[in-house]
Amino acid sequence: MRFYTSMPKGLKPYYQKELIDYKREFDHENRAKAWNHLERAHIIGQKYPYAHSYVHWKMLQFGFKIKNWKEVVGQIPRLVFGGVKSFVGKIPVGNTGGANVPPLKPLPINEELISIFEKAGVPHEP
Repeated sequence: MRFYTSMPKGLKPYYQKELIDYKREFDHENRAKAWNHLERAHIIGQKYPYAHSYVHWKMLQFGFKIKNWKEVVGQIPRLVFGGVKSFVGKIPVGNTGGANVPPLKPLPINEELISIFEKAGVPHEP
């Protein structure tokens, strides 16, 4: 079993950029684009407990802000258990993290995000 703790330096700027882009889009009321950046941040950070939990926290806040109660309710268990699953290396690779996707369902990672993992020198499989 492999334990993951912190995000590799090469991946961190991509993760942070997604969070910055999320805030920019949300502040400009581009809700769909903002959400897409949270999903991308989730995929990039889901192996790393703090990054993973932080994205679920942002998703929970997003749900409250737009009054999407399905998202709020869906994020609570993800926030509680997501970081633990990351720590022990048991994540559904490619899962976008929203309440519209089963929490344990792996999903394909798009080519752009695969390229980000490759540029950072980080495997995108568990």
